[in-house]
Amino acid sequence: MMLHGSARSCPNGRRLIARRVVQEGWTLAAAAEAAGVSVVTARKWVRRFEAGDELLLDRSSRPRRVQRTAAATVEAIEKLRRLRMTAAQIAEVLGVPLSTVSRWLRRLGLGKRSRLEPPEPPNRYERSRPGELVHVDIKQLGRIGARGAGHRMVGNRRSQFGGHTRKAIGFEYVHVMVDDHSRLAYAEVLRGLDATAAVAFLRNAVCWFAERGVRIERVMTDNGSAYVSHAHAACCRELGLRHLRTRPRRPRTNGKAERFIQTLTNEWVYGRIYGSSSERTSTLQLYLDHYNFRRPHGALRHQPPATRVNDLLGNYT
Repeated sequence: MMLHGSARSCPNGRRLIARRVVQEGWTLAAAAEAAGVSVVTARKWVRRFEAGDELLLDRSSRPRRVQRTAAATVEAIEKLRRLRMTAAQIAEVLGVPLSTVSRWLRRLGLGKRSRLEPPEPPNRYERSRPGELVHVDIKQLGRIGARGAGHRMVGNRRSQFGGHTRKAIGFEYVHVMVDDHSRLAYAEVLRGLDATAAVAFLRNAVCWFAERGVRIERVMTDNGSAYVSHAHAACCRELGLRHLRTRPRRPRTNGKAERFIQTLTNEWVYGRIYGSSSERTSTLQLYLDHYNFRRPHGALRHQPPATRVNDLLGNYT
């Protein structure tokens, strides 16, 4: 039995109040004072006891009459929602309360607009050899100020600002490249995300992979301004790379880079507390060595990415 959170008496106490008044001749005021309740409350239990209710349990707070939404209205809500109308628009068109529309959208599983589109089946693919395709992306990182780590690590937002002023100290950007077949990864922290930075990173990454015996053939990026620039296109032609771009609003196409960024964020960016941005940047190469040569990868049968590049793991020291 669940009692009301503010109840001053239990069913036994309520029956005691009623018996004292009905059977023993107590006044309502005396019985109420002895039980520590008001006269109004005592009168309520006495009336229910005299009416034949000997249990005196809490009654449900549900209204005695509930006006249910008509089935036709529910059907109209669903059809209008599938036309991508908001709950407020549906409420205005049908002349029903917004709360009613919102409640039925939740019940129908259409509370979020993402539920309106059928889920796409996973399109998992993997190139047959290292270097056949690499995925490139950029992750923005907040710089670490003079006051140390930020609010995500220590709960102090003031560390995002430099000195005693309220001027933000800005951002830096980690550019990443992941090989589709082996998941071998290269990353570099740069101060920008424009075409100049993207071109510089591309050249460095191609050289890094070449030193490890991987010749890159294709590069996949999103449609960011740095990647659709003439400078980036010219660099791809110079390096003999075929540039592929993802479909708009389809980040899953570049999913290997997205997933590596998530791992990089969890294990490197927020894996420890850094005193400065330069200290964080200085540990990036150590993390990449761990990721490429020692860290088990779930998609590679729990082997590190270097095991998929011929002779790379054996030559690693």
